[in-house]
Amino acid sequence: MIAHPASATRWWILGLLFACRAALGFQFQTLGSVSDSLVSALGFSYAQIGTLIGLFTLPGLLLALPAGMLGRFVGDRQLVSLAFFCMAGGGALAALAQGFGQLALGRLASGAGFVFGTIYLTKMTADWFAGKELATALGVLVMSWPLGIAVAQVGQVWIDLHHGWPAVFGVAALYSAAAGAALWLLYRPPPGLVRPQAGPAGLPRREWLLTLVAATCWGLYNAAYIVYLSFAPRVLVAGGYGPAQAAAVISLASWAMIVSGVLGGRIADRSGRGAQMFYLCAVVGIGALLLLREPGWAVVLSLVFGLAGGAPAGVIMALTGEAMAPQRRAFGMGVFFSLYFVLLSLAPPLAGWLYDARDDAFVPICFAVVLLVGAALCFGLFGVLKRRLPPGEVTPSAPPPAP
Repeated sequence: MIAHPASATRWWILGLLFACRAALGFQFQTLGSVSDSLVSALGFSYAQIGTLIGLFTLPGLLLALPAGMLGRFVGDRQLVSLAFFCMAGGGALAALAQGFGQLALGRLASGAGFVFGTIYLTKMTADWFAGKELATALGVLVMSWPLGIAVAQVGQVWIDLHHGWPAVFGVAALYSAAAGAALWLLYRPPPGLVRPQAGPAGLPRREWLLTLVAATCWGLYNAAYIVYLSFAPRVLVAGGYGPAQAAAVISLASWAMIVSGVLGGRIADRSGRGAQMFYLCAVVGIGALLLLREPGWAVVLSLVFGLAGGAPAGVIMALTGEAMAPQRRAFGMGVFFSLYFVLLSLAPPLAGWLYDARDDAFVPICFAVVLLVGAALCFGLFGVLKRRLPPGEVTPSAPPPAP
């Protein structure tokens, strides 16, 4: 156990981690922001665009478990700083690309940094807030992802229109490099933190099942959001919007998520009704997606989808605290993120293939609806398994609302 550091220091550190983690969303969105330019300039199909989007999360299939283990031997600050420098290198390579292969290598390099950043920025936040305001802190941290995407949806489209698609990747590379330098120079661990001792890897059967179901829920939930970000602007363009205007409208969902994600976690913690909130938000979010063909409602629908989609984020992430015992959490989080990255890697190419097959941007939106339904089913299954399987050794670090 560690003594809680001064409150001002903890929140300053969280602000640093938040600003740096936003670079993950900003870097991810580059491909979606310039997809139309790549189609016209390099002749890509939308299946190839979807593949390039998915390649960003593909390294997680191989690196999530090793990344969790590597923290036993290398400090968090060093790992995360190097992760951001790796993302910067991938962005630079994409900016210089002249074909699919080079862009794919750039996305894979950026994705490798994304894996380490995702895992260890979460861990660093938990180190500073363990036992006190952890749910709030993680809720704030998670919202840096939609913030980075929202800024990218507006800024990157403008950069693409005025300076060309390579400049979009170049700016994202500079942001990642700046984040890596800031973490290297400014981050420090909380006083008294002791690095966990290496222990046997593996999970009991109950924890395997709960972890895999929780990861599937989180993966499907995020995959639906990514498909929405990637293909909803084209639905609006088909309805008469210009590309920049469509991107700005769809970005409203990400802006709304920044607020609703934090508030949703606080409401769930205080009310103890996290499951009810999740299902209500899922129904509202699905309704907003199905109505997206109506261009006159686009602004309202985007805001509604963001408010409903962001609110349950903390509730879903809290499942990890119920799924695995603290002494097995390093390995368990590696398992969790491995499956999460599988789902995030598969969804965009499949959505792109559906778009190419039907030549209708609304078909991927219907696919996003299916993903949200799947997330809701997994959320319910987690509650059933938790009640029916023998308790074993599950000791959550912070008691979230039970589904």
